[in-house]
Amino acid sequence: MMRSVAIILGFSLLATSAGAADKVRFRDVTAATGIDFVHTDGSSGNYFIIETVASGLATFDYDNDGLVDIYFLNGSALPGMKVDKPPCNRLYKNLGGFRFVDVTEKAGVGDTGYGLAVATADFDNDGDQDIYISNWGPNCFFRNNGDGTFTDVTRQTGTAAAFPDKAGAGVAFLDADRDGWLDLFVSNYLRFTTEMDVRAYWKGLRIYPDPSRFAVFPDMLFRNNRDGTFRDISEESGVNKHRGRGMGIVCADYDNDGDTDIFVNSDGPPGNSLLKNDGTGRFEDIGMLAGVAFDSAGLAHGAMGVDAGDYDNDGRLDFYVTSYQGQLATLYRNLGDDLFDDVTQLTGAGTRSLNQVTWGCTLADFNNDGFKDIFYVCGHLIDNIEQLDDTTSLAASPVLLLNDGTGKFVDVSMEAGLTMKSVGRGAAFDDLDNDGRLDVVILNTRRPPTILRNETMTSNHWLEVQLVGRQTNRDGVGSRVILQAGDLTQVDEVHSGRGYQSHYGMRLHFGLGHHQTVDRLEVRWLSGHVDVFKNIPADRRIVVTEGQGWREIR
Repeated sequence: MMRSVAIILGFSLLATSAGAADKVRFRDVTAATGIDFVHTDGSSGNYFIIETVASGLATFDYDNDGLVDIYFLNGSALPGMKVDKPPCNRLYKNLGGFRFVDVTEKAGVGDTGYGLAVATADFDNDGDQDIYISNWGPNCFFRNNGDGTFTDVTRQTGTAAAFPDKAGAGVAFLDADRDGWLDLFVSNYLRFTTEMDVRAYWKGLRIYPDPSRFAVFPDMLFRNNRDGTFRDISEESGVNKHRGRGMGIVCADYDNDGDTDIFVNSDGPPGNSLLKNDGTGRFEDIGMLAGVAFDSAGLAHGAMGVDAGDYDNDGRLDFYVTSYQGQLATLYRNLGDDLFDDVTQLTGAGTRSLNQVTWGCTLADFNNDGFKDIFYVCGHLIDNIEQLDDTTSLAASPVLLLNDGTGKFVDVSMEAGLTMKSVGRGAAFDDLDNDGRLDVVILNTRRPPTILRNETMTSNHWLEVQLVGRQTNRDGVGSRVILQAGDLTQVDEVHSGRGYQSHYGMRLHFGLGHHQTVDRLEVRWLSGHVDVFKNIPADRRIVVTEGQGWREIR
């Protein structure tokens, strides 16, 4: 986030018009959803740095009814804040038709810790999604009982990371050693306690302090012992050598070698890390050599969120990273051979980001034309910023940059209906009503969330793919899908944990453009098994089971 005052400079962007692409349209349906969650960061005027980075959220199907549910993280009361009832995380069950009901108490997932990041996955391969939460202080692990309830198994699993001065960051499940069982990566931000009297001022007004004034806290990797417990392998795996202040993360096979690597954002120097997996679950940070630690000018950003996706359909996963005011949200194009190129200004991928603090993000196809677009949310972390800097604002509108299919992005935010102001942190992107269009959920700090329904009128087609592993972990996390429809070829992977301290998108979404049939669908499972299917009709959701075929979800 690099709190130093930035001089906001204009710049030109090379971009073409969206042409004949179907116009994306969102409608704010928050008021009608029944969601009454209000986020708190626990603030009371003490300007604790932890307040600036809360919180993420998860969209996932906790009860296996085919509808994507929403889990919001919450902060907790900090010194000076008085509450009648401790704030807690909240789970909302999707009833269909964009109606949700609070099932937190029934499900037993109302953790009252200071929630920062979350990821979900089936860690015990029993057929349902479990929840891991990274907090300031001890983390929390909920095992899904399969009956709509969860059990707190933090102590049993050995994953509490119960250090009182640990401020968490992004978390993700991945199968680091490809043994069919999901391991757990925990990125950490910095060391913080409320007893630390770290103060900062700008123009005579108190503001939040710079993270560089706090010590780093090493990242952690827990190996799944296959018996409901985990073992801390942070040192032997090499992940604790990362010395940045971790923020958002995403795990992805960027080099197409069949194992899962880890991208970790850093809030300022020494820059982002790209942890390359040697195939056995040992990692080496090649971020600087690969060209993703810094931007094209050699500057380390205050990086917030990150997503992986193939924006140019060349078969390689690229990375999109959001950042602090005065720094462009950055698109790193994967060139192969462990090299990336900052193509932000060439493509227009940083449009409207320079004077904002940008957070949750994705590379996803919102108009089903077969090309991944960019969506990111904004919101300053200095709550009195408008008294200090007239080039920015506390609340700002979300941004949608439409991929025009030529490698350029066009800002269509206003025409897409993104005129609402939010103070975004986490954001999640999933098909909440199963209509083949990706919707948006934004967690706003100190405010209610924003739920955006995708109402794009389009003749484009789509396919949604859910993986079920047998030799591979049951969610297929880390497995790759390659889709061919006519002249359109796309790749995607199943991720657990992504964006800004959030989780979404385990059901892979492919826009097909005008193609009504998928000619070929190849699944490269993390186990090494490969399934190939031909002539799959478009406009449906399917489940692919490793080695057994596919079926349509009704």
